[in-house]
Parts: sequence; structure tokens; C-alpha cells
Amino acid sequence: MTSETVSIELDERGYEIRIGPGLLEQTSSYAGLAKARNALIVTNEVVAPLYLERLKASLQPLHAKVDAVILPDGEQHKDWASLNAIIDKLLSSASDRKTLLYALGGGVIGDMTGFAAAIYMRGVPFVQVPTTLLAQVDSSVGGKTAINHPLGKNMIGAFYQPLRVIADLDTIDTLPAREVAAGLAEIIKYGPIADAAFLDWIETNLDALLARDKTALAYAVRRSCEIKAWVVGQDERESGLRAILNFGHTFGHAIEAGLGYGQWLHGEAVGCGMVMAADLSERLGLAAPGLLDRLSRLIERAGLPVKAPYMPLARWLELMRVDKKAEGGAIRFVLIEGLGKAGMHAAPDERVASVIAAHSLPQ
Repeated sequence: MTSETVSIELDERGYEIRIGPGLLEQTSSYAGLAKARNALIVTNEVVAPLYLERLKASLQPLHAKVDAVILPDGEQHKDWASLNAIIDKLLSSASDRKTLLYALGGGVIGDMTGFAAAIYMRGVPFVQVPTTLLAQVDSSVGGKTAINHPLGKNMIGAFYQPLRVIADLDTIDTLPAREVAAGLAEIIKYGPIADAAFLDWIETNLDALLARDKTALAYAVRRSCEIKAWVVGQDERESGLRAILNFGHTFGHAIEAGLGYGQWLHGEAVGCGMVMAADLSERLGLAAPGLLDRLSRLIERAGLPVKAPYMPLARWLELMRVDKKAEGGAIRFVLIEGLGKAGMHAAPDERVASVIAAHSLPQ
């Protein structure tokens, strides 16, 4: 299978997403980037035994020194302490402005490495090497970098684009089934917000995706990246259109923060959040009846939860009001306006309460 390339068009900040098997270990995958004597690979304790030495070997022809920092694994470690560990490593090794960072891991590693790159010496270059399906189709693409705060997910961060994204499909082979399902949530998302035909394709090919069929994965990753590239190219800093990529995320982020980061995977929370957002879309008369049932069936088939954990209504509303899409304390949701089209909408608290009641587990 040959590799494919999707381009993010952002003038001088544009870059390539390279998709295919075996890319991580090919020195050519990283050729042609900014020249840097020193490189730092940021990874975690789960990914490091699998891929750190392989990536080091592929980078050694390009850099005089390749260091690594290995962080704890999990969303609960997407915090100041981990960010400081990256900065400490950069400072202790006398890294300069040309030092090139490589984010080797899932979305947590990618977000933190990108944020560290954005703030170290006011900006150093970095490359995304995503090793989870979710990161390959979503978080590694588009330049959103951040850490979490106890009161809200991704509330401290920066828009900062990578030089390149290397999506090696072979890394999906080592993922736990739960992580594959979490990645499928972000793939499913692209259908209702932007491409009804892609949603049809996902329904038809879901079993192949769950079986990690490389041909199916290659198409799903490429099409997801194409849609995200189109959106990001029009709205890099999420002032309008880009917000549609957060379908299911307002409910989902509340689940993650309310449970405690790391209890549910991000994709699990987004899957459940999409069910809730589909219901709200129908209740407000934006989407035709049937969307909720269709998405619920697909998300459940993917192995994702469709019922949220119990939280008091006041806690739900409190968490959603600190969501980045909120304005003046009013909660705003990405809702489906017709299959393949989404937009931002406010919703009365009583409608939101009805959705939460309908899709939450009992106390």
C-alpha cells in the first residue's frame, strides 16, 4: 500500500499530512523539514517501549543529537506538571530556537508537545507523529494545542501548527480495542457535520474498521483529514466554521471533566456527546427525525457508550458554561441542521435538561 498526502492550506504555515503504513521508521518521512542540530521526542510510558527507539533510529541521520522525555500516560496527566517536564528537558539540554520537537503518541502527547513548542523561546518547530486512530484523524491536525484545567478541558493553550503530520497506519495494530473505538468516534463525527456520503460509507465499512483493515483505515483517515483540512483552511482560529468540528464535544467535555480526566477516553465521551447533541438537534427542530436513532445505532456498534454517567443537572450546566464555545455564560452547541451540515446554536436550559435526563444513567 502506498502512502497518501493531504495538505493543510495555511499560506506560509501550510503543511502535509502523510498517511500510510511503515512511515514512522522511514527517514524520508521527516526529510525536508527545518534544519535542526538537536531534536527532542516527547512520548509516554506506554508508547515509548513500542516506538521510541524506532523513531530515534529514523531521525538520527537528520540530527546530531536526539533526546527523549517520557511522560506518564493518560488524560489526567495533560497538565502543568507534564508540560513543565517537557520545558525542563528543553532547558536542561540547552535547546535553542531551532530544536525540533517530535510528538510521538496520542492526542494528549500531541497537544502538550505542541503547546510546549508554542511557548518555548516564543516558538520552536514541531512534528506530529500520532500513534492512535483518534490523533491521526483529529487532534494531530489543525494546530490546536493545550493542557487541561480542573474546571475545563483544553482551556489553556495556543493555536500552533506543526511542520508535518506522519500518520503511520501500522501503529493502529498495537492499540487496545477501546482506543480504536475511541478513534472511530471522531471519524463518525465528520459524516453528520460535513459529508453525508461518508456517513453512509462508515456504516457500510464499520466492521472492516473495527477489524483494522488497512484499506478501510487508509480511506477513513484520509477522508477525515480532508474534511478537517478543508475546515481548518477556512477558519484556522475557530472564529466561525471550525467550531463544527466540536460536534458532541460540549456534552463530551462535561463528561470528561465531571468524571475526572482519564475515567472515560475522549472518544468515548464524544461518542456519547454526539448522541446527546443529535437528540438536541431533533428537539429544536433543526434535524429531521431519525438522526438520533441512526447515530445511536452506529455509535453503539462501534463499541462506544450511548448513556452518560449520572451527574446532577447543576453540575452539567456548570461544566458546559466554561466550555470554550460558551459566550456570556450562555451554552452554545454544535447541532446538526441537516445531514452533512452543522452550525452553532444556543438552547434553553430546560431542553438541555430533557436531553441529559433521556441519555444519562440513573443515580
